[in-house]
Amino acid sequence: MDQTLSRWQPTVLSLLRLIIGLLLLQYGIAKIFKFPVLPYFANIPPLIMVAATIELIGGALLLVGLFTRPVAFILSGQMAFAYFLGHMFKAENPVFLPLLNGGTLAIALCFTCLYLATAGGGPISLDAMLRKK
Repeated sequence: MDQTLSRWQPTVLSLLRLIIGLLLLQYGIAKIFKFPVLPYFANIPPLIMVAATIELIGGALLLVGLFTRPVAFILSGQMAFAYFLGHMFKAENPVFLPLLNGGTLAIALCFTCLYLATAGGGPISLDAMLRKK
């Protein structure tokens, strides 16, 4: 089974990059363009708009697999920043409990982007296409 699954590892890496790019892109679009209309994205402070711009641009770059390593590293840091500034103190008792403060997705995106920063974009990416030239 290991040999069968390991054969798909590069392709699944590209798929992981694409899905994470789509997730981040949707958050950037929702915050900046207010689409879809979500009540918790109605009045966004300037710092969150900066984060939304990074999500929009970084998500689009991850989606196509361009500059994957540096973009994923920046997004990983942003998601860590988002957890510690936006989620950690939401709970009544500020403790490291993502289930209580809504930070589960931020942590998952942080470490997934950190993995992409080390693994790269996979064979189905603009990075791989540019390397072949």
